[in-house]
Amino acid sequence: MIDVAADHPFGLSALPYGSFSVGGGPRRVGVRFGGYVLDVAALADRLRWAHADLFAGPVLNPFMAAGPDAWATVRADLRGWLAADPDPDLFTPLADVALHLPVEVADYVDFYASEQHATNAGRIFRPSGEALLPNWKHLPVGYHGRAGTVVVSGTDVTRPVGQFRDPEVTFGPSRRLDFEAEVGFVVGVPTAMGDRVAVADFERHVFGVVLVNDWSARDIQAWETVPLGPLLGKSFATSMSAWVLPLAALDHARVAPPARDVPVLPYLAGDDRAGLDIAIEVTIGGHVVSRPPFATMYWTAAQQLAHLTVNGASLRTGDLFASGTVSGPDRDQWGSLLELSWNGRDPVTLADGATRTFLADGDEVVMTATAPGPGGVPIALGEVRGTVRPAQV
Repeated sequence: MIDVAADHPFGLSALPYGSFSVGGGPRRVGVRFGGYVLDVAALADRLRWAHADLFAGPVLNPFMAAGPDAWATVRADLRGWLAADPDPDLFTPLADVALHLPVEVADYVDFYASEQHATNAGRIFRPSGEALLPNWKHLPVGYHGRAGTVVVSGTDVTRPVGQFRDPEVTFGPSRRLDFEAEVGFVVGVPTAMGDRVAVADFERHVFGVVLVNDWSARDIQAWETVPLGPLLGKSFATSMSAWVLPLAALDHARVAPPARDVPVLPYLAGDDRAGLDIAIEVTIGGHVVSRPPFATMYWTAAQQLAHLTVNGASLRTGDLFASGTVSGPDRDQWGSLLELSWNGRDPVTLADGATRTFLADGDEVVMTATAPGPGGVPIALGEVRGTVRPAQV
């Protein structure tokens, strides 16, 4: 018997999708239900779903490409079957499976959508100038990342090496390795080159939501960023949760974004309920260091996607775009050590009395998140965790 409490954060209201294997066997598409993984491919074959062929492979891409009608039909079928008397033979305890990257990532773009984070960074790096640059409230600032270094939660992260200035130009392991607490969005339905995605069409293309840790080597990044932006300081690793939560699961988490004091251009308008009330928690070595609130993000995911495609850039199934660091107005809501330690000036004290300005080798960073669900019962996003390993020198 599969017994999952009605208020379980991974209950019927969540049902995130992932990729799993058992005992070194082949990868298969699964759905998390409580503390179990349901073999969706086996269920689809048994029930002779019209969409069974979409689950034949090891990743979600074919299913995501099928579009909103298929997503809704499968979700309804899953909920109906799980609410009845599900066959326990199709479930495996979560502790007995290996989890893999749930999608084949096509492209990766990272934004800079938190006004508080951008303001903090501006004050740190431009203390005598304006915190926000002139373009920031006119468009979602972003950079193109590296899809090949997106890794699944639980993958160790090797401290990167590169050039930095401290105070002379030198080469070696990063001394200012940082985490960035972010929310990511996975594209299902592609577009052709030349097409644009309107704010109102966001849900026709985006399949689901993941947690993201976009690791950052602050010293390498600072030296290389001027004038073209991040490269090696960001491209070494981006960690993504193993579970993709469907957008449909977040209907009760929709909120209005913060008030904007600069009018946006027409292609960025019309997202009055496009914010999401997602509460993130970040720990280092089990000690909570931050609780960033995603509802405070100035630029919404719908605006980010509209801006990403307004020049005619195409979308591909499996594209991942992330919000950038999530930071709220209070110090304990800042989503990076850059802010929490104010670029190393104010060390963060952990539960065991140790202090950090930036990450040390052996540190494990874990991010979890919840969002409001039906009846006020919270639902969970999959966690994203990673441990820092020494540089290869």
